[in-house]
Amino acid sequence: MGNTRIGMRWVSGIILSAAIAAGFAPATAGSGLGPVRHHATCQGGGQAPDDNPDQVLEWNQIFIDMLIKSGTPNSSSQRLGAIVHTAIFDAYNGIERRYTPVFVSAMGPQGASRRAAVIAAAYTALRSLFGAQQSELDMLYRASLDALSEDGEDGGQARALGILWGKQVAAAVLAWRANDGFGGVYDPFRGGTEVGQWRPTPPAFGPMSAQGLAFTRMFVLADELQFRPGPPRDLASETYTEDFNTVKRLGRRTGSDRSDEQTLLAPFWEGNATVHWNQAANQIACANYSSISASNRLLALLNIVMADTAITTWSAKRFYGDTSPAEVTWRPVTSIPLADDDGNSDTSAEAGWLPLVNTPSHPEYPAGHPSLNGAAATVLLSHFDDSQTFTLTTGPSSRTYTSIAQARSDGNNARVWGGMHYPTTVEISDAEGEAIARYIDVNAMLLTGGGGQGSDKKR
Repeated sequence: MGNTRIGMRWVSGIILSAAIAAGFAPATAGSGLGPVRHHATCQGGGQAPDDNPDQVLEWNQIFIDMLIKSGTPNSSSQRLGAIVHTAIFDAYNGIERRYTPVFVSAMGPQGASRRAAVIAAAYTALRSLFGAQQSELDMLYRASLDALSEDGEDGGQARALGILWGKQVAAAVLAWRANDGFGGVYDPFRGGTEVGQWRPTPPAFGPMSAQGLAFTRMFVLADELQFRPGPPRDLASETYTEDFNTVKRLGRRTGSDRSDEQTLLAPFWEGNATVHWNQAANQIACANYSSISASNRLLALLNIVMADTAITTWSAKRFYGDTSPAEVTWRPVTSIPLADDDGNSDTSAEAGWLPLVNTPSHPEYPAGHPSLNGAAATVLLSHFDDSQTFTLTTGPSSRTYTSIAQARSDGNNARVWGGMHYPTTVEISDAEGEAIARYIDVNAMLLTGGGGQGSDKKR
């Protein structure tokens, strides 16, 4: 594991009074703060077997909404998702004790409400990470607590105990990640001018974006080297020639061989990968009547896998982009106009060539979105059959899929159709994400009481 778990001391006799004194007493009904999303009316159209809300899915949807409303960049989102769902997972699991924890290893207080703990942990983490949405989160928090049933587990003292526990778990997770390297100050990285080496691209010609992600600590993996892909293709290779000519033909802004559908898919899949795959997971879990415990592990696994994949990918981008002699990390928008200088007689330059989608400001190899697509799709396919219906959004646009594998394929191909990546990079990066997903699934959040976790479909 790439972390040190934390235990917290609990003095059970004073927890309830501390909760009330801290202002965490149970909410009263009828606060007038608006509707709360219920598991029984999930976006994906599935109907829960009863009217009891799934607070994990509810607060996952709130997280998705916060990403969209805040306009959080894709490269910042995976870390946030992992923080939020580590807090949720460890809060619920600390009471349930079904799985090994991610970070907080202490046991929750006896008799505490697991659902209240989820609400409090999610709220505490999101309020810290999305401060500009504080007033809305406060409203959603009170409404979510109001919706808890008074069935013994979730009422009275149990609820207060759960709230205090959830807040403490979230605070511990936030403290763990506060200085994880993401927010560090780093010299701007602009690559180099050697043939094949990444350098800033139009239109902004800015330095490498989200460079802190390359130096961020892992959530579960040992380090950034554990699943780092090998070096990219050589400029003189047949692989590079085929990559170059494919993206030159398909990814160009005008005169491309793309279909109209592919031209629409390229900018759609430029959207936030964390939003897309959390939308898919939330809707699929709902439609398959997943229990709250199963949803909890699924969404924690999804977001932690995506975070460790993003860190692995950005670390490799920074490493290969700064390697001397230069590795082939320049983008098509650079390589195609400069092809006469690449020493490959089978590539030809085209001055003024531009991609369909503006090129992101970081090295080409490995590829961010494809690595995340491979990671997320692998998580979902290890838990559910491929045939699932879910709707994804990018801005005002939406697309409904009936296959996890098809969404993965479209998301990957979109990087070539958009003129941002070479096909081989996409393939290697997708495989990187898949390998990370498979590793974390069988090495983290394991069932207690003996035996490995396993990934039985529809469990």
